[in-house]
Amino acid sequence: MTRRYFEARKGRVEIIPMIDIMLFLLVFFIMITLQMIPDKGLDLQLPASSQAKSLPRPHYTLNIEKDGTVTVKGKHYTLAGLQQMLVGDKDPAKTQITIAADRTVPFQDFIHVMDTCQKAGVSDIGIAAKASG
Repeated sequence: MTRRYFEARKGRVEIIPMIDIMLFLLVFFIMITLQMIPDKGLDLQLPASSQAKSLPRPHYTLNIEKDGTVTVKGKHYTLAGLQQMLVGDKDPAKTQITIAADRTVPFQDFIHVMDTCQKAGVSDIGIAAKASG
């Protein structure tokens, strides 16, 4: 009678760890592609600046059109509606905003939008400009 210390077992393909890896890769690629999708914007004639530099990607880009309307992600807002939308954000103090205004927009309209953002509690405000030169 012979004793076997190691039994010969047939090889198995474990499918559950492979599914875990595939789901991890799927989530990874979805997160990367979401970062690559550009925010919708308007075709504005931005003012030029020799000191313009790249800003980090903002949470919201506020577009002020020639007629003074404010557009955020394709939706038009009044100043009161804009303030409600910003206050309804998770933490307005940490919200990053970039204001893009057409060069023909009156400066007073720009100031009204900036005041509305500050009333909502937003303090991180950038101004979009086209680099000259």
